[in-house]
Amino acid sequence: AGLIRYTAMFFTLLGTWFILQMYFDQSWKAISLRGWIGKQLPRHKCGNRKGCPQNHFAFKIISGAANVVGPSLCFNDVVLMSSVKNNVGRGLNIALVNGTNGQLLKVDTFDMYSGDINKLDTFLQEIKHGTIMLTASYDDPATKMNDKVRAHFTELGSSHVSKLGFRDNWVFLGAKGLKNKSPFEEYIKNNKTTNKYNGWPELLEMEGCVPRKTD
Repeated sequence: AGLIRYTAMFFTLLGTWFILQMYFDQSWKAISLRGWIGKQLPRHKCGNRKGCPQNHFAFKIISGAANVVGPSLCFNDVVLMSSVKNNVGRGLNIALVNGTNGQLLKVDTFDMYSGDINKLDTFLQEIKHGTIMLTASYDDPATKMNDKVRAHFTELGSSHVSKLGFRDNWVFLGAKGLKNKSPFEEYIKNNKTTNKYNGWPELLEMEGCVPRKTD
């Protein structure tokens, strides 16, 4: 009886050791694999999920969140506007870059609630052919918006500016001289019935690759 008991205990301990050995071995392999993958994953420009092909610029545009968190505009791995850089403001935040070499040309903010709409009108009229424009809303992007200014944005490739309203959220990348509508635009309506933040739309985040101007 004693021999049987010791034999049973021996096989029980042996089985337990075998199970634990397999568990820790698999866990170690999983940890090692995660660590190996983590070290090998490349960082893409602007922190985007995917890289861009040759002759393309990476970009990421993040709108403001309500009237609390400011927007962020990144182009070719350079943050052009953000709260950290202290160069964003209520309304529309716009950066212009050279479509050939990606160099920053100008940044500006336009108060669309109580500012002078003529300032934005002049700014848009002066954009030169081949210039890429990044736009992000913050708080209110449209109270002062008029038909003339909306037409300028439409010429730059916007599909949604015609319906942009009070405290809507909007991110847009367009260019002077586009033959078609820009594929880079997102829009959320300010709606107290459907939006979960007391009517405020949640922030928008748009990223992608825009082709370098070559002609």
